[in-house]
Amino acid sequence: MKRPIQLACAAILLSCSVSALAQAPGYNGPSTPTFDGRGRSSAPVLTVKQLLATGVDDQYVILKGKLIRHSGGKHYDFADQSGEIRVEIDPEHFPPAVTIDANTEIELLGEFDKERFGKSEVEVKQIRVATK
Repeated sequence: MKRPIQLACAAILLSCSVSALAQAPGYNGPSTPTFDGRGRSSAPVLTVKQLLATGVDDQYVILKGKLIRHSGGKHYDFADQSGEIRVEIDPEHFPPAVTIDANTEIELLGEFDKERFGKSEVEVKQIRVATK
């Protein structure tokens, strides 16, 4: 008689804990900005000046401005109305069939690489031509 009661109690406890886990609410608070690689981002749009003053290492950001020069390899100089920053862009991140020059307004989505010594830069994950 004790055995069936123990089994029934165990089954009830197990089903209650499983249903509690299935109904557990997810996190609904603030989160770190992310970038999904398909053009969607919760990252803030910042100016270069804001990024250099307040940015933290590995922070996802969006910058709006222009690539003003190619400084060699994957490195370019980016500028907006507030200043300049070095960016690293792999060739596959340039939009296909679009020519970008020093007069093209663009949005860069990427990850800020803050350096204590030396120059900080943005590792670009995506480039979008800005709509006017």
